[in-house]
Amino acid sequence: MTELPLIARARAHGSAIAFATKTGTHTYQNLLDHSAAYAATLLDDRGDLQEARVALLVPAGFEYAAAQWGTWRAGGIKVPLCLSATEGEWEYALTDSGATIVMATAALAEKIGPLCRRLGVRLLVTDAMTAAPASGSATAKTLPFVTPERRAMILYTSGTTSKPKGVVTTHANIQAQIESLVAAWEWSAQDRIPLFLPLHHIHGIINVMSCALWTGARIEAFERFDLPAILGRVRADAYTLFMAVPTIYVKLIQALEAASPDDRTAVVGGFARLRLMVSGSAALPASVHEQWTALTGQKLLERYGMTEIGMAISNPYHGERRPGAVGQALPGVEVRLKAETGAIITAEEEPGEIQVRGPGVFRAYWNRPEVSAESFDDGWFRTGDMAVLERGYYRIMGRLSVDIIKSGGYKLSALEIEAALLEHPHIRECAVIGVPDSTWGEAVAAAVVLADGTTLELPALREWCREKLSYYKIPQRLLVMKELPRNAMGKVTKPALRAGF
Repeated sequence: MTELPLIARARAHGSAIAFATKTGTHTYQNLLDHSAAYAATLLDDRGDLQEARVALLVPAGFEYAAAQWGTWRAGGIKVPLCLSATEGEWEYALTDSGATIVMATAALAEKIGPLCRRLGVRLLVTDAMTAAPASGSATAKTLPFVTPERRAMILYTSGTTSKPKGVVTTHANIQAQIESLVAAWEWSAQDRIPLFLPLHHIHGIINVMSCALWTGARIEAFERFDLPAILGRVRADAYTLFMAVPTIYVKLIQALEAASPDDRTAVVGGFARLRLMVSGSAALPASVHEQWTALTGQKLLERYGMTEIGMAISNPYHGERRPGAVGQALPGVEVRLKAETGAIITAEEEPGEIQVRGPGVFRAYWNRPEVSAESFDDGWFRTGDMAVLERGYYRIMGRLSVDIIKSGGYKLSALEIEAALLEHPHIRECAVIGVPDSTWGEAVAAAVVLADGTTLELPALREWCREKLSYYKIPQRLLVMKELPRNAMGKVTKPALRAGF
């Protein structure tokens, strides 16, 4: 029986450890056995799920991977659910995708159970499905042949500006995304990586978990970002790679700065010995990049991607990792910039929309043919992100609709202004948006979180900015907040800030 390459490759790693947790370890053979048992339960009296949607409500770890592989081996489409979502958000994902089955742990099954009963959705509890067949024995059920062209996953976008859209990827799309990163970042079976990112997002699913399992590497899973535990493991040289979002790097910097000299030295030494550290899912301020390098000696590798395309652009594994830039196109990915006039940009330092094509680009949004058609330009996916090419590297200017501010005839990058504001000694976090203004069209408005014990008024901020920013980029409005509104991935939800101004 021909298998999906991800499954076939796991057989070669049989006795190697795939997952390590506080309670023990699980080999690749364990993963194969458990996923086969899950697939058999999912199939019930059918021979093939025929792309039925199976929603997963399972924390990061071995059970999640087994449930994902079980869904795929049974011929289903996986729909990851956010563990911390509201019931209304779960209901939207289930009804929009047409999911007929939910797989959840016992604890989470209690929470989603009433909704499943109301919607008539079959609920399977993973804790009761772990009676996997012994290694090497035949499964009780013959599993279907699943081709790479089959649809594999529906990932819902963050939905900060509208209702979330289901991004559909095939097994072939996912394989292309994995192979591109494995080649670019030189993954191997000797790698060890922590997994604490949410698994309803492409960063955790593809960049960490899938790349590791493709190469036979070891994953140490955490149900959430456990700062003390992770710092302890870094100190013990438990990892070779580390992937996180910018907010986590900010927390790590704060923790290291607050640690005793001996503890700081030990943990910094652990970080310094990692072969690669990656930042993504949101823009990494250049100031944080530089702080991390000064503190640990590690130059963070920043990359650019999104749910619809996987990863498209990356700073190099070998070569300059430039703060404020996301690098160059990854292997197997084509990238171009297109101006508002429709011209393809070939010169450097001319802004344009990033457009991407390649085997990793998604097929379509679930049940949204018109939106899907509008999202492509002659086969190129329109990302909605603006960028410029500077000395061969792409620099992201921001979203066309959120991070590009049109003020006084200028197109301003909110990310650029944010990076400057973060250099202010009193500003710990910030988000910049454009707000309607009768004179400027849009006025630059900054929401900030201040360092403990500090204050800041707009006139003082504007005066400080005069040496940092052109006059037309200096904030005209200031809002001091205790914390910025964020979604589950730690991204600031800028539309939610507008009411404050």
